[in-house]
Amino acid sequence: MIDRIVEIANPARLSVRDAQLVIESGKEDQLSLPFTTPVSEIAVLLLAHPQINLSQAVLSRIAEAGGSVVTINGNFLPSAMLLPVDSHFIQTERFAKQMQLSLPTSKRLWQHIVRAKIKAQGEMLRELHGNDHGLIAMSARVRSGDEGNLEAQAARKYWGLLFGDRRFRRGSGNPDQNRHLDYGYTVLRAAVARALCAAGLHPSIGIRHKNRYDAFCLAADVMEPFRPLVDRRVYQWITKEDAEGPFDSRAKSWMISATTSRYLLEREERSLFDILLRTANSIAKCVTGELRDPEIPSLLQACAIDVTAKRGVRRVEADEIRAVSAS
Repeated sequence: MIDRIVEIANPARLSVRDAQLVIESGKEDQLSLPFTTPVSEIAVLLLAHPQINLSQAVLSRIAEAGGSVVTINGNFLPSAMLLPVDSHFIQTERFAKQMQLSLPTSKRLWQHIVRAKIKAQGEMLRELHGNDHGLIAMSARVRSGDEGNLEAQAARKYWGLLFGDRRFRRGSGNPDQNRHLDYGYTVLRAAVARALCAAGLHPSIGIRHKNRYDAFCLAADVMEPFRPLVDRRVYQWITKEDAEGPFDSRAKSWMISATTSRYLLEREERSLFDILLRTANSIAKCVTGELRDPEIPSLLQACAIDVTAKRGVRRVEADEIRAVSAS
């Protein structure tokens, strides 16, 4: 199966015809050939323009095929997400286990997630700058529930070192690489939510994130160790491009490829969707008591990253339609 991410960033009309998603220009005075792609190949559909018209059939068919639909606001953040509700044969049982998850198990899961995140951040600094600055050692000191709040301590050190700018603040709202990070995390979050649903878990029942207004708390938890994959792509981008330059389709394609690249895991080349599903399944087994500790990979190395960037990301431009897809 091809896991394709499709972004609609301009006025468009979407429909389904013969198991194909059909994307047509949304402007009446412009005639163009529609862009089509099989519904079964869509992992995530990103709706990033207010003038997009689509039918209920589009949403239903994508969900039935196991894909997700995300609407993006003007700040490149998700404002809504549609996910399939019938993705696993025993999901009702697993939903119930999630609701009954004991505090010790919850704290142990969060310990492993934070350990993996800090270790991945340290490995990222070592990869890009030759020194992990003590983060890998810090990751081993994370206790149950991260009682010492080492996640926040690591973040304060990590962000200034990653971009070589002590003044950089994550989430500042400045027109800098925060835009790139927000967009990349939005795509990653959708991919994680999809994997959780496929594993029979409810993405809103979080381990640490408990925001009553966030329908994807568990996705926010589980994506933490994978954030450095997006960070790597942002770092590579701003070393060649102006961080405050236009955030156009070329920049978005590069950020999306963090999720659609293939990575090495246990000497095998795998898609990130496959790796996320393995992680989600291991967490599901921890929830049900079949496993004690989740299986979370270390920082993943991309396979032939230049080939992925040039061939794996395909931009389709039909007049005012720009659909960014990757396979």
